[in-house]
Amino acid sequence: MNPVSSAHAQSLAGRLTRALILWVGGVWLLCVLGVVWYVDSEINYNFDSELVEVSHRMFDIALEHLDRAAARPADAGPLILPTPGSFADADVLYQLIAPDNRVLARSAETRSEQFDVPLAQGFANTGQWRVYTLIHPTRAIYLQVADPLQERSEAVNRTLAGLIVAMVAMLPLLALLLRRIARRELKVLDTLTQEISLRGGQLLTPIGLADLPRELRSVEEHVNHLLERLALALDVERALAANAAHELRTPLAAARLRLQTALEHGLSHSDVQAAIGSLQTLGQRTEKLLQLSRAESSTPFTRQPVDLVQLATTVAQEFWQEERAVDRLDLVQAYEGPAPVALGDFDALAIALRNLVENALHYAGDSPVELIVGPGCALAVRDHGPGVSGDRLQTLQQRHVRHSAERTGYGLGLSIVATIAAKHDALLTLASPLPGESAGFEARMQLVAATAPADASNPAAVQPFAPENRPR
Repeated sequence: MNPVSSAHAQSLAGRLTRALILWVGGVWLLCVLGVVWYVDSEINYNFDSELVEVSHRMFDIALEHLDRAAARPADAGPLILPTPGSFADADVLYQLIAPDNRVLARSAETRSEQFDVPLAQGFANTGQWRVYTLIHPTRAIYLQVADPLQERSEAVNRTLAGLIVAMVAMLPLLALLLRRIARRELKVLDTLTQEISLRGGQLLTPIGLADLPRELRSVEEHVNHLLERLALALDVERALAANAAHELRTPLAAARLRLQTALEHGLSHSDVQAAIGSLQTLGQRTEKLLQLSRAESSTPFTRQPVDLVQLATTVAQEFWQEERAVDRLDLVQAYEGPAPVALGDFDALAIALRNLVENALHYAGDSPVELIVGPGCALAVRDHGPGVSGDRLQTLQQRHVRHSAERTGYGLGLSIVATIAAKHDALLTLASPLPGESAGFEARMQLVAATAPADASNPAAVQPFAPENRPR
């Protein structure tokens, strides 16, 4: 990890606070603009209502002043209406206009450019004025009243300034409050981080924190699944090392001793042959260890429909290539109807079946061995050899346990089969002696039936290999 980037990395609480402030500030600003728009509309409405009210009040008063005034020449200009002290609306700018646009009278402060609008009843705007035109109901005279737009703008600006000042003043306080809340609520994340940091090769126990939020509970569950897989992987690694040390020590020592003896005695044929045998044993045990490592690894097996007849035929065909098994191994079909189809991993089930057949051929002497398919989704390997005693039958699935102390064996075969069966949710049963006999041994795997037909495109699937067509 780059220390510079870590030092300058912003905390999650800081990022969350900044994001919240930006969003809250943005939403607040939008709300302020909305409020200003609403206030502007209300202010204009109120000013317009007041302007209409003043116009109706002023119309009769202005006409009364016009009617009382003495007659004036046509070129004398408009009459300037008096503004008595009791006239509350003396500051209102208005004028009386004839239909021919001739100004009859106006207030003292009125200027002609303030009423540069069409002569029609209603509201109209000039550059700086809002003008309301009203026609008298009985006389052909118009009244125009002007109101400065600046007053309205100032009212809106005061509202906008007040809201923005309040927002600017509150945002720092809101930032502090949000930061405290974010730190308090994210403290559980620090606790979870601390728990994860404590996990390592010596501590892979699951994390169990109470009162985690739903999002972090999901993180905890995924981390626990990862820890479980890591623990399983480490167990497999340690077991492989232990198995290698246990299983390979003897054949390595034997091969070294045989080769040393052969060198000291002039490379006799028997000594060289014994060394080759020891190396073959070493290779076989290495293969078993690799099979056990794969069976116990955390990598899940595939679950696909497997034709058990094709599986058994494939395994039997491999052994029929060997001289020691071609006349001893028989493939027996103990089912009725179509070939049974189980759910599992073709390669893994083939490994399990090979180990069962190999053990049977090894420990049954010269007696025949049967590879049985059925009934149902069952695979069984049966031999008619000496079998094992009842007290030793329960220990055969443990590692490094052999049928007989007098015979060389691998001790890992049934352990591999038991592991593969467990990962397929299959039931592995061992029986000795065989029913109705005084000897013999049988290992049976009852697999889970598949609801879909087997995949005909499976590269490992072959057509049933008839026993009479075995290679000779």
